[in-house]
Amino acid sequence: MGNLRAGWAAGLALAAGSGLALGAQAQHQAAIEPGAWQIVVLANQARAAQGARPLKWDASLGEAARQHCLRMAQEGPIAHRYGGEADLGERAGAAGAHFSLIEENVAIGPTPAAIHDEWMHSEGHRTNLLNPQVDRVGVALVASRGVLYAVADYAAGVPVLTAEQVEARIGALVRVSGVVVRRDPAAARAACAMDRGMPVAESGPQPMFVMRWQDTNLDQLPKKLVNQLGSGQYREAAVGSCPAQYVEGAFTVYRIAALLY
Repeated sequence: MGNLRAGWAAGLALAAGSGLALGAQAQHQAAIEPGAWQIVVLANQARAAQGARPLKWDASLGEAARQHCLRMAQEGPIAHRYGGEADLGERAGAAGAHFSLIEENVAIGPTPAAIHDEWMHSEGHRTNLLNPQVDRVGVALVASRGVLYAVADYAAGVPVLTAEQVEARIGALVRVSGVVVRRDPAAARAACAMDRGMPVAESGPQPMFVMRWQDTNLDQLPKKLVNQLGSGQYREAAVGSCPAQYVEGAFTVYRIAALLY
């Protein structure tokens, strides 16, 4: 599961920098505030120089950044969290972002280019900006008190899947072991919604092994489950998905239950 990491709060950015024209590549970003998009372009240039993939604009992250940036401009001194404010993961989740890891840079400075330059010369900010694990970004700028307040939220995006899609992915991994996956997920879904134990079955055998887990990664099964499947003790499995319990810093996680018979 991903870990939330907030970047260091920077002081006034004094380095001057020239503006960057948006150009043809940014024409489709017309709805994004030009100064915010300038910071994205500069970040992607820096990432390209380090061999990291470019960041894609995420409107939900942009909204989360905007709300926090407005709060920073209201407060004056910059910070990643103020009294009564939700933490970064909760803010981004409430705005609709889906991620396994999220980071944040904040700053004040005279221009977008100066803010980018300040982040590139600060170890914590630079690490966030160049992190090869993140692939999405939302940036907000608010002019106040003669300076620009800036927030950049970086995240590793997670696809939004239905329960049926989650079950299909996990079921395919289970079948690799030779165990047949039952078509009806009802029992596994009921078990998924419980912290422990099994719901009382109206009929039929009870599972010999039950496992519940949460993860952002649906490309592999937990090692404990893999070992059970490889033991040769089981012929059938049921797979069910249900709403995940909140995990700090990982807004989009999937909760799954596997029953082995």
